[in-house]
Amino acid sequence: MVNIKPLDPEFPIEWQLRIDAGPVVLVNLFTVDPADQNALVQAWASDAQWMKKQPGYISTQLHKAIGDGSMYLNYAVWESVADFRAAFANPEFQQHLNHYPSSAVTSPHLFEKIAVPNCCTA
Repeated sequence: MVNIKPLDPEFPIEWQLRIDAGPVVLVNLFTVDPADQNALVQAWASDAQWMKKQPGYISTQLHKAIGDGSMYLNYAVWESVADFRAAFANPEFQQHLNHYPSSAVTSPHLFEKIAVPNCCTA
């Protein structure tokens, strides 16, 4: 089963799930023992296929750190925190977490776009 470690211990994912906001981006950093990389990708792919069918899901992408590291970054776009919360709390999804290798550690965090003049739109 995957171990969850807050990306920001001052405001962990459990607290973020209580906020009404949207759209949001889930950024999820994974670390895993090098020998378990294929198992991590397979478990993530299964999760991604399940999440794609959930209300409010928009998109997702998995990235691997360059070089020999065994760190992965996933980002997923959701219409709202409420939609992500419903999918994440679903008992069927929670069972999926058992498919991750025991060395896997995940650090999920939700973000929303902000406007930065002459650079980014909200």
